[in-house]
Amino acid sequence: MKIAVIVGNPKPASRTLEAAKLLAGKVGGTPDPVIDLAVFGATLLEFGNADIAAVIASVCEADVAIFASPTYKATYTGLLKLFLDMFPPDGLDGVVALPLMLGAGPNHALAPDLLLKPVLVELKAMCPFPGLYLIDKTFAEDPRLDAYAERASSYLPLRKREVSQ
Repeated sequence: MKIAVIVGNPKPASRTLEAAKLLAGKVGGTPDPVIDLAVFGATLLEFGNADIAAVIASVCEADVAIFASPTYKATYTGLLKLFLDMFPPDGLDGVVALPLMLGAGPNHALAPDLLLKPVLVELKAMCPFPGLYLIDKTFAEDPRLDAYAERASSYLPLRKREVSQ
């Protein structure tokens, strides 16, 4: 199973990246590719850039894609939005998407479902579960991470190629 991790934190090598990789490991193994959007910088503003197109293609080929963002102004980051805007309208067709957001407190716990998940569904991703929201300083110890991963793992054998048949 191919798992992609896409992180929209403007800070490279962030806790958001750690959380997304941890979730990937718990649902199916080592993620590949791991896309830390912060390292792309202004390249993300270059629509039609071949390197960005290759990264998008690798996400579209994944069975599972974890889209992770810190909570900024009660929503996901503009960096992640900019990246998602480059996808073709049906670019995530058949990809199981897991929206993950981290925040400083529980106030924005609905953000993954209310704000990130609709964009992923618009791109035709399958989002079979509610999004996951974790507190940024305690995500690794949060029992909801294991519960979410277990639930996702029970579904993920029905990968996109099997589901589409």
